[in-house]
Parts: sequence; C-alpha cells; structure tokens
Amino acid sequence: MFGFAPKFIRCKKRWFQCSLARTYQALSSASVDDLWQKIVDLTDVSWHPIITSTNVPNGLVAKPGLIYQAATRISPIPIQIFVERVRPGELLSVRILVLPGLEEQVTYQVKSTVCGTCVSYSVTLRGWLSPIFWSFIRPYAARVASDLVQAAEKKALQAVVPGGLKRPKHGCLDF
Repeated sequence: MFGFAPKFIRCKKRWFQCSLARTYQALSSASVDDLWQKIVDLTDVSWHPIITSTNVPNGLVAKPGLIYQAATRISPIPIQIFVERVRPGELLSVRILVLPGLEEQVTYQVKSTVCGTCVSYSVTLRGWLSPIFWSFIRPYAARVASDLVQAAEKKALQAVVPGGLKRPKHGCLDF
C-alpha cells in the first residue's frame, strides 16, 4: 500500500486505524550513565534531529506523569509529550501527541553489552494519519539513536580531555 513491510502495519477494519512500529539500535563507547544523562536531560535536545527545544525547566528529572511541550523543526505547532515509564539507567518511554488522529510512542532503552553500550530507539505510530506522517519522519527517526550516541561520546571526550580531542604528536607505532 505505502511501501511498508507487512510486519510493521496492523490495521483494524471497523475504523481505519494503523499502527507502525520500528526499532533502531546503535553501539557506543560511552558509559551507560553518560547515555542515560543525555536521554533524561529534557532541556538539552540538541542531539535530536526533530525536536529543537522544550519548555522543561533546568534540573527537572523525567518522572512518570510529566507533561511538557516541545518545538519541532518540521512544524511550527508545539507538540505535547507525556512521560509514561521511567526505569532509571534503563528505560524511558514517552507518548507524543502530535495531531488528532496521530499518536507516537517512543521508547529509549540503554543496555551495557560486551561490545559497549547499546541504545535502542523504538517508535510506534498509531492513528489514521500514521502512514503519511511516517513518510516524513522516517529519515529523521533512523538518525536518532546514532545522533544520541555521538552526542554522549562527544560529551564524554570533553570531560576527559578539556577542550576536546587533541591529536598526538607521534603515531601509534612510533617508538
């Protein structure tokens, strides 16, 4: 119908309502704590490709039941974001109310693995406008996990080496 894989679409026949779901993952060399701090810092969304700013006061911790507004790069209309679940250091689930007929659920999950820290970004769209909206946000959604990892690694590098990464005078194999 719209070029989606069948496992990503589930439609009800009574009233036309679709549900689209997709999960993106990225590996990071940053610690779980660094990544978690980037996710729950609701005031600093500079790493997010769609959201530009929020109305959350500095220092406010994400808790279930928190409702706040965010401005996006796509539309001048502010969106409402509702924090559903929080497991500190592991999971943050939010529900985004974009328009009537469109609802988005986003889940960030952080896990420590042998290869590094894994960040999962899951997006579920519900409503009759979801196929149209998905065609607009798909390229942005694919970048969220990798942009989050890059921002956390950059912050971790700046904390280790003030002023950023400095180039060594000698190569790795120079004696």
